[in-house]
Amino acid sequence: MKIFEPKFFTGLKKLSGKQLANDIVAGVIVAIIALPLSIALAIASGVSPEKGLYTAIVAGFVIALLGGSNVNISGPTAAFATIVAGIVAQFGTEGLVLATIMAGLLLVVMGLCRFGSLIKYIPYTITTGFTSGIAVTIVIGQIKDFLGLTFAPGTNAIESLEKLEAVAHSIGTFNPQALLVGLVGLAILIVWPKINKKIPGSLIAVVVGVVMVKALNMEVNTIGDLYTISRDLPAFALPGFSFEAVRQLLPSAFTIAILAGIESLLSCVVSDGMIDDRHNSNTELIAQGVGNICSGLFGGIPATGAIARTAANVKNGGRTPVAGMVHALVLLLILVVLMPYAAWIPMPIIAAILFMVADNMCEWRQFVSICKTATKSDIVVLVVTFVLTVVFDLVVAIEVGMLIAMLLFMKRMADVTHLRTWSAADEFSSKDAGRLKKIPERTAVFEINGPMFFASSDKFSAIPIKEGTKVIILRMRNVPTLDISAMRTLKAIHSVCKDTGVALLLSHVNEQPMNVMVKSGFFAELGAENFMDNIDAALARAEELNG
Repeated sequence: MKIFEPKFFTGLKKLSGKQLANDIVAGVIVAIIALPLSIALAIASGVSPEKGLYTAIVAGFVIALLGGSNVNISGPTAAFATIVAGIVAQFGTEGLVLATIMAGLLLVVMGLCRFGSLIKYIPYTITTGFTSGIAVTIVIGQIKDFLGLTFAPGTNAIESLEKLEAVAHSIGTFNPQALLVGLVGLAILIVWPKINKKIPGSLIAVVVGVVMVKALNMEVNTIGDLYTISRDLPAFALPGFSFEAVRQLLPSAFTIAILAGIESLLSCVVSDGMIDDRHNSNTELIAQGVGNICSGLFGGIPATGAIARTAANVKNGGRTPVAGMVHALVLLLILVVLMPYAAWIPMPIIAAILFMVADNMCEWRQFVSICKTATKSDIVVLVVTFVLTVVFDLVVAIEVGMLIAMLLFMKRMADVTHLRTWSAADEFSSKDAGRLKKIPERTAVFEINGPMFFASSDKFSAIPIKEGTKVIILRMRNVPTLDISAMRTLKAIHSVCKDTGVALLLSHVNEQPMNVMVKSGFFAELGAENFMDNIDAALARAEELNG
């Protein structure tokens, strides 16, 4: 499979008129679904509403054009809301643009380096932990608008705990009318999918919310009360650049890139199963990178594949990247023609939509299942990642979660590595002795099982050499890997053997350990004649040395 092979160009010759019509219909429907979501996610990210549409338009079109999936729909997603809001609060919109472009460049490099398959090495406990954590932060961030609260001037509410504290201090400003609008919107979002699956519930909730507030003259904040609505086309603009800004934003850019890669490829895997197709993961990463670069340059926020919108695309007949491109063009038309009317949307409706987004992404069932069935180490990684996402931010959560996961993994690998001493056949009953290898006199056989690396070196560093031993055989049939730290330990064992006049033989050394031994010079040091293909050859060689 080629590194870069966009599905749009490879499938263009096969596109029929009927499929083109189906893709156009699917694109229009997905655009209707994406409209309120894009606006809501932009607001949750701390930027103006139109930037969500800029992202869905620019990144959505570019990624569909260049992507490695036939049906993936890209745009702003809830996964980025918390980290984007943090970047905007600390570095402003220019910092966000620079971080988005940097993340795009990282994604392109990841694709060119064929890192598409490496995303699977992110532990499931970490993805579940930070996804659940993001869902909680989204809910916390929307309590204010759902209850119609008014924060005191100068309130600094960026982190989740700060937002909870601000909510507690402002509870006296609770607006019952805002809560009523929010509850109606939430009820529609819950019930409507059971009535009609074609028209998105979010669109119905928006229409009903606008009618309620306008017709009943309710004192409820709308988007227009809090934001200046623009229907201008996305404009190209280069961000300010400095090496200090790049240094400060690099952790956030790295997190955005990893998140975009994970979510996009997960979306591709899900959609592959729905249409019996196979995506090109490296092409998809490159497309996501170019899409995010373009999104940043045209005033958007980070974008990635959206599983819910991709599923809606498939269910409505989309089968080629044309649907994703149509979805972007329809949103562009809506931006130009209808965007001013977005000012009428009540903020409690936006909060209700985001509550449902959080519910759909929280994976609480998987969270509970892991806590019930997984090992303690997996539970620790899950809970720590979740708590850090809520209390601090996603950058800290992923960094610490990955560190803990790696340390616990190394401990598990070290725990399964052990050294077993072979006993002479005459120590067993005659029934057992018939199945055992005869060990020559003055020979000790040790079998190492498991990976030999720095964390397990102590398991075999002190091989006991009894008085009178002339030959030691290390059987390494079950050693899949060897690192340089373990190699140093092996050299130390050989040194001790040389000092005591004991011959060291290695039996059945696998490919990777053998490569390390050759490169480190140990193969030449020990001598090719002391490397045996199997234990029988090693025992025969020991017999010869003893003779």
